[in-house]
Amino acid sequence: MNDYQKVHRFYQQRWASLVEIVNWLNGYVWSSGLVYAFLGLGLLYTILTRFVQVRFIKDMIKLTFDGGGSKAGVSSFQALAMSLGSRVGTGNIAGVATAIAFGGPGAVFWMWVAAILGSATSFIEITLTQVYKRKINGEYRGGTPFYIERGLKLKWFAVVSAILTLIVMSFLWPGVQANTVALTMKNTFGIPSVATGIAMSLLLGFIIFGGVKRIAKAAEIMVPFMAIGYILLCIIVLSLNIPQIPDVISLILTSAFNVNSTFGGLMGSAIAWGVQRGVYSNGAGLGSETFEAGAAEVSHPAKQGLVQAFSVYIDTLIICPATAFMILITGMYDVKPEGMAPITDKLGNAEPSIYTQLAVDSVLPTFGVSFLAISLFFFCFTTLLSYYYKAETNLAFLTSQKNIKSAWATHLLKVILIVASFYGSVKSATFVWAMGDLGMGAMAWVNLTVILLLTKPAIRVFKDYVRQKKAGKDPVFNPARVGIQGADFWEEKHRDFPNTELAESRSVTI
Repeated sequence: MNDYQKVHRFYQQRWASLVEIVNWLNGYVWSSGLVYAFLGLGLLYTILTRFVQVRFIKDMIKLTFDGGGSKAGVSSFQALAMSLGSRVGTGNIAGVATAIAFGGPGAVFWMWVAAILGSATSFIEITLTQVYKRKINGEYRGGTPFYIERGLKLKWFAVVSAILTLIVMSFLWPGVQANTVALTMKNTFGIPSVATGIAMSLLLGFIIFGGVKRIAKAAEIMVPFMAIGYILLCIIVLSLNIPQIPDVISLILTSAFNVNSTFGGLMGSAIAWGVQRGVYSNGAGLGSETFEAGAAEVSHPAKQGLVQAFSVYIDTLIICPATAFMILITGMYDVKPEGMAPITDKLGNAEPSIYTQLAVDSVLPTFGVSFLAISLFFFCFTTLLSYYYKAETNLAFLTSQKNIKSAWATHLLKVILIVASFYGSVKSATFVWAMGDLGMGAMAWVNLTVILLLTKPAIRVFKDYVRQKKAGKDPVFNPARVGIQGADFWEEKHRDFPNTELAESRSVTI
């Protein structure tokens, strides 16, 4: 063995050890406790709000297109578009495929359950985001660290949350999106991953160096285009296989409850992977989707909470099922649960991230798979833009704590995200996804704990919204009326723009 071979073997062994460590950590972070915490909190908020995600669907749709932006904030629709740019991405295509690969067809059912319950969780966390948002350098900012600092009054914990989210958004998650795009471009057009990585990095740099407004504008244009285009592609594929749809629904339901002859015994894996990939897709409960919502210009926090709750439906109850049905109808998938022998092995060593591509190619060769590749590029690219916005918001929070100029740090952040995107495009898909899962799980533990502790003020804000709606008013928020302290933005707003009805309301304390 020559010196080169020895060095190569040494680094291979170290890399394998790193992968093992990450997988070991994921085993603890993504224990059954976290999976059931997502479901349990979603059920709790569904009960406390009396099914807000069902009762207020009309309001959700109306509020999405109400109002406009300002110099400091963006419109509700722009905030929704930026959030959908994050929610609608790899999770809807590669994430769904991965859930099926490791949890069987039944994982799709648990993705739906996670979405329905998660919509209520999303309403709570976004409402809290709006309550405790701030204006930093002339722009609205909000998110998990902000409501930890002002709601729980735990500044050190808020700083920890901001640092964690900054690392995840700038370094861990970008690689997942870039890797999926690179694999798809290579399999579809034969473009080397390095070339895809360079092109994507250049385009990403052009937009993120243009600031938040350019990101919002890009998302506002790209997201509706890509979502509608992808859904149309799914409709074409499914319409050519209509007779098989009842069988696919039966396969999903029987597999979800251990009554399918082929996929029996996978209920535990189906729940775990369905919830995990469902959450990765829609972001409900992670805290990852709170940051765009903090930039929205609204008159009441619950309004943006309803808008963002609606985005969970768009993501996991419309786009994800379309992907799952395409994969299951065409049979372009394998089920290989972790720690078990493969149940099916039709596709050999094919990565789960390309199952959707194989499904489309089996029905619409050339055109269909090319369109999917282009759609996926837009899905993932807008997700990268949203990651930068989230990372920048957390950086703004951290720099505001010390009253330091953030210009140099912001430029460094942009470079790190671009480099991480390029790096992810040329690395192993398995390792990239494992790192992404680790970051997601860590964020989830923090955010779920925090929103649970802030349940009481969130529900008070919701009841305030409902009370004003029943009185025939356009809800306007005054923190004094519901006894919330620390909502400095809203307190200042009411000092600047006093309102007779608000002034007469009694102040209470929690």
